[in-house]
Amino acid sequence: MDKMRMETPNLTAANIEKIGELFPNCITETVDEHGNLKKAVNFDLLRQILSDTVVGGGCESYEFTWVGKKASIAEANRPIRKTLRLCPEDSVNWDTTKNLYIEGDNLDVLKLLQESYLGKVKMIYIDPPYNTGNDFIYRDDFAVSADDYAEESGQLDEDGNRLFKNTDSNGRFHSDWCSMIYSRLMLARNLLSDDGVIFISIDDNEQKNLKNICDEVFGESNFVAELIWEQGRKSMAAQVAINHEYCYIYCKDKANNIFVDSAIKNTNWKEKKQGLEEIYAEYDRLKSKYGNDYLSIEKGIRSFYKNLPDDNPSKRQSQYKCVDEKGLYFPGDIAQGTGNGGRFDILHPITKRPCKLPKGGWRFGEDKLPSLLKENRIHFGEDETKVPCLKRYLRETEYEVVSSVFYKDGRGASKRLEQLFGGKVFDFPKDEDIMKKFVSLVTSYKDSDSLVLDFFSGSASTAHAVMQLNAEDGGHRKFIMVQLPEETAEDSEAYNAGYKNICEIGKERIRRAGAKIKSETGADIDYGFRVFKLASSNMNDVYYSAGEYSQDLLSAMESNIKADRTDLDLLFGCLLEWGLPLSMPYKSEKINGCTVHNYNDGDLIACFDKAIPESVIKTIAKRQPLRVVFRDDSFADSPSKINVGEIFKMLAPDTRVKVI
Repeated sequence: MDKMRMETPNLTAANIEKIGELFPNCITETVDEHGNLKKAVNFDLLRQILSDTVVGGGCESYEFTWVGKKASIAEANRPIRKTLRLCPEDSVNWDTTKNLYIEGDNLDVLKLLQESYLGKVKMIYIDPPYNTGNDFIYRDDFAVSADDYAEESGQLDEDGNRLFKNTDSNGRFHSDWCSMIYSRLMLARNLLSDDGVIFISIDDNEQKNLKNICDEVFGESNFVAELIWEQGRKSMAAQVAINHEYCYIYCKDKANNIFVDSAIKNTNWKEKKQGLEEIYAEYDRLKSKYGNDYLSIEKGIRSFYKNLPDDNPSKRQSQYKCVDEKGLYFPGDIAQGTGNGGRFDILHPITKRPCKLPKGGWRFGEDKLPSLLKENRIHFGEDETKVPCLKRYLRETEYEVVSSVFYKDGRGASKRLEQLFGGKVFDFPKDEDIMKKFVSLVTSYKDSDSLVLDFFSGSASTAHAVMQLNAEDGGHRKFIMVQLPEETAEDSEAYNAGYKNICEIGKERIRRAGAKIKSETGADIDYGFRVFKLASSNMNDVYYSAGEYSQDLLSAMESNIKADRTDLDLLFGCLLEWGLPLSMPYKSEKINGCTVHNYNDGDLIACFDKAIPESVIKTIAKRQPLRVVFRDDSFADSPSKINVGEIFKMLAPDTRVKVI
């Protein structure tokens, strides 16, 4: 039986294997820190294979780099020995919910999620620290010290004297931030599905660096847009009032998401036009008053548009001012833009003469004309001297591609959160209405498995948005929130209200928002969430990976599992390694005195008791689960362990069996 690794996958080794599949002659061997041989890449040979000219010397190339970049890449690939411990007491609807809230440093959490959620996340939204000087709390191991930065960036001469003044701190300031976000985005990209999308909010401090990093991690070809969110004027600015921030959007694979042969594949990338309800209400009033007198209705609708304030969103639809039996429409262009349109006669319904032909020809073929006339889809002028138009009805064009610039007062989100809590507990929360808009762009209520991840979740605005959107359209989207338990200041309102860290605020926000949404809508959606907390490994501190065990070492150890860890801690630790989601149902039962855990009806069955009798082993095997896990010390000796293997070969040959 194989041993569980109890550590995150070694992404470097996995990437080397992938390179080896493509270029086996580029794989060589080197020695690790323990003196053992391991595979490595001959990068000089790989560069040559990927070039049709001789490669050598220090050739210049276009690149974006900083001090610490290589260390951040290495850190993203480096495995860790940590786990997630379940916390049912902080959770809501633990047994039935599919949502997750995870407390801990997001770099470690993203590593732990690599197996279970690889390629399964439809949307990621993050609002990382903007690096304003007082919000950067992610002090990773690869953050660069001032002395290291000066040495690596060439600011010291051979004698150790500084060559520059007053520049190293600012450069290191950006380098640390770039390293922090780079490693996390590398891991985040792995989690995105092929049609997945990431949204990243940022301001001017790191905007240009973030764009360069995203171009590297996701590829320039997968860039979708840079949204500009105007949030309200800041009057205290010295020169220019900065009243906006940015949101970058990248796809995992743009061809899988937006454009295929220049045609829009995914229609989710649209939003409903604003102000429609007010227009429809006025149209219904005029229709009730004038009946089928379309000219009077048109006159009334034109007057309605004219009297609207310029900033009223309904005024943007003022081109929809013509009326027929189907409702409001505007006369759209009937010409073929390429100039190669159809050239045939269309007779005016009154004069019976051919109408003026547009310069580019008709945008439809002659075979389409009868159906357009029958459906009254062509708008004719007073006589044949006017080029006809195509009728475009408002109810058929309610959705439009989202604009790259939009306005939403940022103070509204703060006020709503303050009302939800009855006091100010969080500064500058993200607007849940904007988050709802972002989620709706790339997910659909029809997708029962759309998973939304936010690994800088803050006050959990994204979770709030997902629940609100599900309640409105009957969707089944799920969320994973990840947040570092950053302590609140002792002189803050949040601390005085009992919230000692940001995670406590986020969890309570989801509880309160869920209750509010349920009371207002009555929607039957998932309002719960399972809470997990990042923790050290379930294994003792003196721990060896599966490949480091020897017979002498095994005989000297009674158990390498920490005494305070429960069966469920071990079970969920195994889920992470075996790549199973953390949100599935499970049950525990007694079989001949042993506790047996069954995860998602046979996806994994585990028993961590000692001295498990053969009858229990056979009962588990007869259920033919996909996976089984035992403790290594569940068996008295090697013959007993061999017997277990034989039982599964006979009763459940397709079951994978491992021990910890």
